[in-house]
Amino acid sequence: MTTADAGARDASPPGPARARPADADAVGTREGTAVVAGAGARAGTRAGTRAGTGARANAAANRAPSLAPSLAVPSTRGARIRAGLRDSLAAGLGVVPLGVAFGVLVMQAGLPWWVAPSLSVLVYAGSIELLLVGLIAAGTPIPTMALTTFFVNFRHVFYAFSFPLHLVRGRLARLYSIWAMTDEAYAIVTPIPSAQRSATRLLTLQLALQTYWVGGGLAGVALASILPGEIKGLEFSLCALFTVLALDAIRSREDVPSLLIAGLSVSLGLLFVPGAPLFAALILFAVALAARALVAARRDRGEVQVSDV
Repeated sequence: MTTADAGARDASPPGPARARPADADAVGTREGTAVVAGAGARAGTRAGTRAGTGARANAAANRAPSLAPSLAVPSTRGARIRAGLRDSLAAGLGVVPLGVAFGVLVMQAGLPWWVAPSLSVLVYAGSIELLLVGLIAAGTPIPTMALTTFFVNFRHVFYAFSFPLHLVRGRLARLYSIWAMTDEAYAIVTPIPSAQRSATRLLTLQLALQTYWVGGGLAGVALASILPGEIKGLEFSLCALFTVLALDAIRSREDVPSLLIAGLSVSLGLLFVPGAPLFAALILFAVALAARALVAARRDRGEVQVSDV
């Protein structure tokens, strides 16, 4: 190559840059489109997932109100009162006839008619009221009646350990709830789930049960005033009541020890205190129940400490 040819080549203007093939541009366009489409699809999938999750959450929220009434305390005061009245109906079917028998027994014992409502309002303990009728008619000294009442109703001390008194606010309301803590009220309240309990429902139940008892007693007084003669065997109603309670205790294995303790207490009273076997048996039974409660509490504390470790 000559020098002139080299200079001519150097002096010639530079040619256009090498163009990319059309196929390369097409490939790049397709790749970009695919990336954008893939990103859009993933975004759509995430949006759909969020939408589906939100729909399921809304559906669950819509279903929740239908389950809430059965698992929570009724929302209004009237609903809580109606719940307490419904709770009392089953027990009321048994309380009213027993109250009628109590009223008739008061009249047949030769006591004034007002003794029945007075005991039902001031004492309000069905078993001891039936027992007090005989003691009052026999002229038993007041200290003896007071001590007998204490030992017969000593079981209520243990009821307080699991009775939901913490729900009741106000001094007077709580005092009434403690005083009206009968066997029937305890048996009805304890199976109710904690989430459904309320002070209004509890107090309504207790007031209704006492109303049934007082009304039954007044009905018995009215019935005794029109009867032509005396009804024999009404004094057995107290024994029948405790017989039913004993049968219920037999059906529940948890109460079998209490039933055995009661039988042992009566046996020891008959053997060693034949002059006052019932009074001696009540004292022995109360002491044995207190000892059993202390042992159970100590065992529960030991189990809690072991579980904490």
